Amino acid sequence: MDRDPGNGRRAIVLAAVRSLLAAGVLITAYYLLPLDSAFTVGTVIALISGLTAVALILFWQVRVIMSSPRPLLRAVESVSTALPLFLLLFAAVFYLLDHSAPESFSEPLSRSDALYFTMTVFSTVGFGDITPVSEPARLLITGQMAVDLVLIGVAARVLVGAVQEGVRQRNRAAGDGENGPFAA
Repeated sequence: MDRDPGNGRRAIVLAAVRSLLAAGVLITAYYLLPLDSAFTVGTVIALISGLTAVALILFWQVRVIMSSPRPLLRAVESVSTALPLFLLLFAAVFYLLDHSAPESFSEPLSRSDALYFTMTVFSTVGFGDITPVSEPARLLITGQMAVDLVLIGVAARVLVGAVQEGVRQRNRAAGDGENGPFAA
């Protein structure tokens, strides 16, 4: 096992840079991609496909986390990629819904408004300044809330389990058990 503190700091910095870059690329794509199509069944299929991709990314990352020499850092990187993708998928769908059916929300949504609304729903803050008005909008929001709970509960548990298993494997390989379950 590598005990060089400089190497540990370097790994943390690289993980932070990769995480910021991944989130930055996703946010940039959200603002630059042409979101000018109508909200259709294809939009719902794209959302479901995107959510499936997020789930597959997370479950693929479990294997990567368990075999990583720094499982906690890999788990942070995994979440920092999957979570923005998840939130931006919903923001894009809400933006498209608003532009196809302006009566869907209490006020018109820009891309930033759609992202803000998605974040308030995800964080359960719910300021109430933007609210779903139409039945399709309320159903989508209800779906997001349900998936939010699954993402928070299941994904968090799976990732923590992967980190713990990765630490166990690393400690067995190194021949020591002195590091806790959240060793970087």
